[in-house]
Amino acid sequence: MQLQCLMLCTLILFITVGANKVPAVIVFGDSSVDAGNNNHIFTVLKSNFPPYGRDFMGGQATGRFSNGRIPPDFISEAFGLKPLVPAYLDPNYNISDFATGVCFASAGTGYDSATSDVLSVIPLWKEVDYFKQYRTTLKGYLGDEKSNKIIQEALYLISLGTNDFLENYYTLFKRRLEYNVDKYEDFLLEIAEEFIKQVYGLGARKMSITGVPPMGCLPLERSTNALAGFGDSCIESYNNVSRSFNAKLSGLVKKLNQELPGVQIISADAYSIFHRIIRRPSLYGFEYSDVACCSTGYYEMSYLCNQFNPYTCEDANKYVFWDAFHPSERTNQILADYVLKHYLHVFM
Repeated sequence: MQLQCLMLCTLILFITVGANKVPAVIVFGDSSVDAGNNNHIFTVLKSNFPPYGRDFMGGQATGRFSNGRIPPDFISEAFGLKPLVPAYLDPNYNISDFATGVCFASAGTGYDSATSDVLSVIPLWKEVDYFKQYRTTLKGYLGDEKSNKIIQEALYLISLGTNDFLENYYTLFKRRLEYNVDKYEDFLLEIAEEFIKQVYGLGARKMSITGVPPMGCLPLERSTNALAGFGDSCIESYNNVSRSFNAKLSGLVKKLNQELPGVQIISADAYSIFHRIIRRPSLYGFEYSDVACCSTGYYEMSYLCNQFNPYTCEDANKYVFWDAFHPSERTNQILADYVLKHYLHVFM
């Protein structure tokens, strides 16, 4: 029976690979796209407990930093694949699941390895190592021809950078002693370029790289601004850095598209749409964008956002943010739909 099931699953996978232009979605990045890898490492930055995941399938807290699904899940479903992209370190999944999508992302990480050290999460170089392991295992499962097709035709989603600024540069002193913010952006871009060339060398050809959001408008940063005596407004200096970094990232994408044969890299900058949602939430059906749903909504995330806090809202769909740092599922879907319509449609 197990042999028959394996043969049937493999046949279905072969049909899917042949039918879809994108046979798999492969994810690198931070908490914006982490499907639960941090559950399986020694770190305090986790979300595998209620009320996280309360609107996910079965009300399960998977380690996604949301009340429900995150952008790669919606993107995978839009490409006719599974409605969720599983975490590589989750023992409940195996290579038959990962063949159509896998997530190597780790909440709290960044381009800069010093960022991952802050909360002892998976550095970007380790995410690449996991990808190398995945390629080897995939070849053993499907053979060279089929596995190479998946690796080359897969869509690679890359979302990094926010933690480098908010968790590292603006919180700790080391990088600020070494770089002004403009030079730190350039330092991150050098790492981003090397990373993209690495995964290109491993077979990746279709990539979508997302910049950083309006960092100064995250509830946690707005609360910090309020404590400093500036009311509940966004920290515009942080938003300026977001725009500057995203512009440089777009320039890097243009450069690499010209340099790397056969590659197609998309700069999927969602800053503008996210900023509009935050500034004019009612246009998108939201009631609140300055505070989050979980707990008081001002500063809580991870273990501070827990099932025992009586202040968590009843309906997360009214809120742009789920916790003080991460969007709600509904916001994630709007952002994913926007990216699909304006950028990723070229891969469909």
